[in-house]
Amino acid sequence: MEPTVAAGQVVADPARDLLKIAVVERHHGSGNVGLGLVQGIGLERGAMASSVAHDSHNIVVVGVSDEDMHAAVAAIADLGGGQVVVEEGQTKAVVALPIAGLMSDRPLEQVRDGVRGLDEAAKALGCTLPDPFMTLSFLALPVIPELRLTDLGLVDVNRFEILRPGKKLA
Repeated sequence: MEPTVAAGQVVADPARDLLKIAVVERHHGSGNVGLGLVQGIGLERGAMASSVAHDSHNIVVVGVSDEDMHAAVAAIADLGGGQVVVEEGQTKAVVALPIAGLMSDRPLEQVRDGVRGLDEAAKALGCTLPDPFMTLSFLALPVIPELRLTDLGLVDVNRFEILRPGKKLA
């Protein structure tokens, strides 16, 4: 599928359910950011991000606008890890995961309610997935076929190869 380009930049195209995705390295300050496009999420606006992203647990973010994606990543960084839904730069739902960006120190009921709030906020932005944050976590898992995104870029898991820009898929 050809991406939508505006002013020389690849942009999300929610009408075709084609969204931007990024994986941001969060452990070593390397500055690594893998970029790509994804289909099947259904967002019509906003962004969602999570520090629960198997196996590396970097920040994975999917969104319609660069600004909302940036706001979502910034919110995760401010939390020290977690999951967020952002619309027009405003955090709509959040679950803080301050223990390694993976676990909460809050009571179970609070975490449960927070996760429900995340799912509802994502659905309000058009997300069609029954469990959007579980899906998000597996988009960055480079050991399950076919293609996955890491902070180093798009990985062809079947070939164990990082795809470079401009390379055609077989």
